[in-house]
Amino acid sequence: MTTRFISDLHLSAERPDITGLFIQFLRSEARESDAVYILGDLVEYWIGDDDDNSFHRQIQTELKALTDSGVPCYFIHGNRDFLIGEQFAEKTGVIILPEPSVIDLYGRRTVILHGDTLCTDDVGYQRFRKIIRHPWLLAVARNMPLAWRRWLAEKLRDTSAGNKVLSAEELAKYDAKDKAVGQVLAEASADLMIHGHTHQPNIHQHMVNNSLKTRIVLGDWYEQGSILEIDAEHFELKSQPLAAAPN
Repeated sequence: MTTRFISDLHLSAERPDITGLFIQFLRSEARESDAVYILGDLVEYWIGDDDDNSFHRQIQTELKALTDSGVPCYFIHGNRDFLIGEQFAEKTGVIILPEPSVIDLYGRRTVILHGDTLCTDDVGYQRFRKIIRHPWLLAVARNMPLAWRRWLAEKLRDTSAGNKVLSAEELAKYDAKDKAVGQVLAEASADLMIHGHTHQPNIHQHMVNNSLKTRIVLGDWYEQGSILEIDAEHFELKSQPLAAAPN
């Protein structure tokens, strides 16, 4: 069997092609998985579980169908959807994990996270993240009027690189830094790290405490689907063409 990882889908009603591929994935490969992990930024933004619009209901219905089929699905918050909460989990059967989390992946100790905390050169964002993700402020945000939360979501979008074309200097600034990667791997005593956020899919090797570690970066879903498949023998980063939304 195979475990599959995805992140940075940024689903929205304005991109039915991305939504279509995600639903196609949930109805096909995902059903043949040992587990599915969504490592943040599932949606373009999520302003609270009480924002019960038709698009959110569609996504939740498809995730519930996956978990009802017997496939466990796990979720880690991203910088766009950190207000996803327990109501979402109850409606979908998805299990929300803390960040970072350590899992046993076919005998390999693996640390998983969204990845934004690794981009330590982006000082302004890290300062903003620390403030906005404070437990007290999160509790306040969940009780704000929906209109205020929509403003907050737009602010978060403004602080994120999103799908803008970035210069080489900007790509370096927004990328994960070796020191931060090494620290997380060492603290987790992990041999493998999997994360998203940077939108630069690749496989990296890091020397941590005189031991070689592997880091796999998931791709975004702006121009294609990006799925990491791992089994007991190997792993593969796959790309898939976008699709029209199914009926």
